[in-house]
This record gives sequence, C-alpha cells and structure tokens, in this order.
Amino acid sequence: MEPRILDAISAPEDLKVLTYPELSILAQEIREEIVSTCAENGGHIASSLGAVEIVLAAHRVLNCPHDKLVFDVGHQAYAHKLVTGRRSQFPTLRTYGGLSGFTKPEESPYDAHPSGHASDSLSVAAGYAKAAQLNGSNEKVVAVIGDASLSGGMAFEALNYIGQAQLPMVIILNDNMMSISRNVGALMKHLGNMRADNRYRKLRDAAQEELEASGVLGKILLDLGKRAKESAKQFFLASSMIFESLGITCTAPIDGHNIRELEDTLRLVLQTEGPVLVHVVTKKGAGYAPAEQDPERFHGVGPFEVATGAAKPKKPAPPAFTTVFGQALLEEGRADDAVVAITAAMEGGTGLKPFAEQFPERFIDVGIAEENAVGLASGLAFAGKKPVVAIYSTFLQRSFDQIVVDCALSQANVVLAIDRAGLVGEDGATHHGAFDLVYMRTVPHMRVLAPADEADLVNALHTALALPGPVSLRYPRGNGMGVSVPEVPQMLEVGKSRLMREGSDACVLAFGPVAYRAMEAAEMLAEEGIDVRVVDMLWAKPLDKEAVLAAAETGCVITAEEGAMVGGCGEGVIEVLAQHRAQCSVTTLALPDRFVRHGSVPQLLHEVGLDAEGIAESVRNAFLQ
Repeated sequence: MEPRILDAISAPEDLKVLTYPELSILAQEIREEIVSTCAENGGHIASSLGAVEIVLAAHRVLNCPHDKLVFDVGHQAYAHKLVTGRRSQFPTLRTYGGLSGFTKPEESPYDAHPSGHASDSLSVAAGYAKAAQLNGSNEKVVAVIGDASLSGGMAFEALNYIGQAQLPMVIILNDNMMSISRNVGALMKHLGNMRADNRYRKLRDAAQEELEASGVLGKILLDLGKRAKESAKQFFLASSMIFESLGITCTAPIDGHNIRELEDTLRLVLQTEGPVLVHVVTKKGAGYAPAEQDPERFHGVGPFEVATGAAKPKKPAPPAFTTVFGQALLEEGRADDAVVAITAAMEGGTGLKPFAEQFPERFIDVGIAEENAVGLASGLAFAGKKPVVAIYSTFLQRSFDQIVVDCALSQANVVLAIDRAGLVGEDGATHHGAFDLVYMRTVPHMRVLAPADEADLVNALHTALALPGPVSLRYPRGNGMGVSVPEVPQMLEVGKSRLMREGSDACVLAFGPVAYRAMEAAEMLAEEGIDVRVVDMLWAKPLDKEAVLAAAETGCVITAEEGAMVGGCGEGVIEVLAQHRAQCSVTTLALPDRFVRHGSVPQLLHEVGLDAEGIAESVRNAFLQ
C-alpha cells in the first residue's frame, strides 16, 4: 500500500505545513477512510463526508485544544477524529470498547463537549467564549452547526444570548439542505433564499462581463443590470436580517468544499470582536456517489458494500418494531380520519413514510423541534383530532415540560409513540432510551404501555388511540419476536398483564421485550429444577397489582426492564409490595445508575445483565439465597 498523507497526520499541527494540493489529496484520503470504516461498522457517513473541508480549514486556523472547536451532534466529526490522533483507532469506530461515533472529551482533549443531541453546540460554545472573556484569556471559539440543528429551539435561545452579549466567537453554519429527513420550516426557506442569492450573484457577474463587451445594446442592458445588482444586494441583506437583527454578523454563502476560501474566511472573521456566522454551503455525502444520491439513508447506515452502497445481506428476521408500528398507524389512519401523525425530522426513522405518502395532509414533520411536536399535538387533540407523536426515546426527553403541562395537566388525547426505547447499540450513551419509563411514570394522568412483541404493539396503539387522556407506548430498536400481528387490533384491558409461563419457585415481572429473554432464562433454570413464572406486565402504569401480589406468593420476585433502575418499574413493584406488606424477596434488574457505553445490543445486554444468561443468574442467586 502506497504511503498516504493521512498516515503522517498525528495532530492538527501537521495540517499547517501542507499545500492546498496536498490538502485536496488528504480530503479524499479521509473520505476513503470514512467510507471503508463505515462500510464495516455502520455510522453517520453522509454528514461527515460533507464536512471534511470544514474540519481541515478550522484546524489549520485554530490552535486546538487551546482553542475550542465545538461540534453539534457529532455526526460531522469523523474527519476531526482522524486528524486529532485517533487515526489508528478509527477502524474501531462505534464498536464495543472502540471509538465513539460522537465527540467525547474523555476520549480526546480535542473534543470540546460530549455531543449527541442536536442544537446544543451554540450554547456550549457560548459558555466557552464567556469563560475566556471572564478569564481574560485568548482562546478562540468556533461552533459547527448544521442547518437542521439550527431549527431547534435551543439554538435560537443561544443565538439570542450570543448576539446580546456580543461574544467573540464564530458560528460555522454547515448548510447542506438536509437533516435526517428533508429540512422543513421557515428558517430552511430563509437559508434557501441565501443560497439562491449566491448562485444569482455568480450568474449576474458572468452576465455583466458579457454585456460590457457587447456594444450600445449591452450598455443599455448593463444599466438595467446595475439596478438588478442593487436589488440583489437588498435581497441578500433581507435574507441575512434574521441573524443581523440578533447582533450577529453574517457572511454571504461560501463554498464548503473549497479549503482555501474557508480558511481565508475563518482567518478574517476570527479577528472580529463580536459574533460572526459563516454561511457554508456543502453537499451531504460529498465524494461518495451512493451517499450523495441517497443522503437520508446514509445519514445513519449499517454495514454496506463500498462499490455500490448496497446494504450487506442480513440473516432473515422478523420485521422491525418500527416497521410494525408504521403499518399499524397507517391502518388506524385508514379507519379514522381524525388520526394525525407527527414527527421531528424522523419520517423514515420512525416508520411514518407509508402514512405520510397515504395521508400527506395528516402528516406533520416539525423539524428538530420535539417541544413543538408535543405542544402542537395537544392543540390538535383539543380540536378533536387524534395525534400520534412518534419520537425516539432519547429525543423525547427534550419535550418533558410539554408532556406534563400541555398534555397531562389538561388530559389531552395525545398518543406518544416512543421509538428506540431501551438500549440502541452503537450510538451509545447519548442515544440509549434509558429514561422514558422513569419520567413517564411520574406524570399524573399518563398511562404507559410497554409491549413485548409485535402483537402487543399493534394492540397497544389501537388501545392508546381509543383511551381518553395521554397515553405513551414504548418499543425498541431492532427486529420483532416473529409473532403474528392481529388482522383486527384488540382493545387491551387497562392495567392488566399477560401470563407467559406458570411457575412456583420464583416470578419474573417483565416490562417490554425483555419478557422473551426472561422466558429463555426460565427454560434454562427449568433444567436445574427451578420453576420460574414469567409475566409480561404490558402496562408500566398503571401496574397490575394483582399480578404483583400473586408473584409475591412464590416468595421470590424479580423485575426486569430495559430502562433506568432509579425510579423505574422495579421501584413501582416494590411500592405495591410494601403497601400490602407482602413477604418476599425482591430483585430489580434494569440499566445501572451510570451511562451505558456503545456496542452491539447483545454485548450491552450481557454487560448489564439483561440478556437471558444474566436474568437466569440473577433469578438463581435470588432463589438460592
């Protein structure tokens, strides 16, 4: 293998001696490294491919880690990892014990904050800039944020403060016209106007050169052209006014794949005493044709074939819970035109594409704005509609206030469909759905369903739409259990569990798909002569108190849930047992009181003791003690 420039880069300082032709070669080598690694491990490839030149230019201008380069989400940071001393570890990206797919300060001093959720980079960067101001130090601060992340409410709050405080910092707006699904909203149209103005300027200048060489008629047309030039100037000023009115200087759009232009611009704006927004236009997936052609799929992708971009073959498996949910919601929408589907930039990720295609007028994508999604749903419910808000568990955390005040307090008929509940795998701590069971259990009037399989999920959605008041249902990432879904959904009895296996020595009360792993554990223990009852609790709130008290009669109760232990369903079971003064031992199995790292779901389940072997070991210890 021929030596690469990339192999000689061990720190950002090494970039500063390279010529621009060498930097272009390096950018291509970085893209090849990203593509080859993600082809094996999966990852957020399209965003990182589009930001390669931004990373190289920023590191040539800055002196990191003394200066701070703050990434939003971290989807754009793979090139950053490669040039900050982690090249040799890069093949371990997103693997158990390997590099995180996001920036992580404990992994490298070059990572300014632990990213993973959108729209927080500007606030973090503002904190760094304010600290430098208070300390009288000279650190430069640059935040890189995507156009979709800029649609989040937290980003607007930060912009308002940054402009008011006139903090000396630079915001690189990476405008690639995509979030995960297509960008939506007024701000995206605003940025589109700015992009259009840049293209118009180039065409205008070319036309002016032609007119100047074309005689008398050209002079007449040139005069008209000058007037158009003034109109274009006013057009751009109006487009940038949203930032300028906040006190933030905004540049005209520049080419995000031109390292020299990026570098020159950054050197200039970093000398400014106040905040500057550099509008950078990039192409998501740049340099890899399959990602350019399908950036939504390559936003977060599993292993694939480099030559074609096609997903690597998987073993036959039941459909994913998300797919089952999407089809079930489509059927509910067909049966009832009051059903409205809402998502936050996750049309594909939440399985809502079939609904959106069939009922576009009843499908709403609010962009990266979970608070707005839930608040909007409450208004729809007040007006007699049946809104279903489909959001990943980790992102729903951001709308907790709206869940409490806008939905529960008024008992609005809102269904919260919580996707990616539990451990999600390679995305790690920022994306695990660890907390929804805890915070949903605390909300008055909230009913909480934790279906264990595909049939439970279909019936749970049907039930949630029929019940008054707010209802949440949680389901995991990944494939179902292979259970046939009912042709006609059934109403579930509120607070009623389902007995999966009878037993007299111990009882596992399971919440969600962990019930099937509890069944495997029970079969293992049966061979040892330990007879274990397994109950699919189905409802996390209200709990089936009869099932809990019946479990106590075995003398050995074990609760199992793929959510945080502190405040989880296990504690709810203990409360019931304590209230009735039941005499039994209780063991709670759940996610530990720490952030679980990244890795495959089976690896992580084994680590936290929630796979079949771990459950069997816990039951065995509880029974024999």
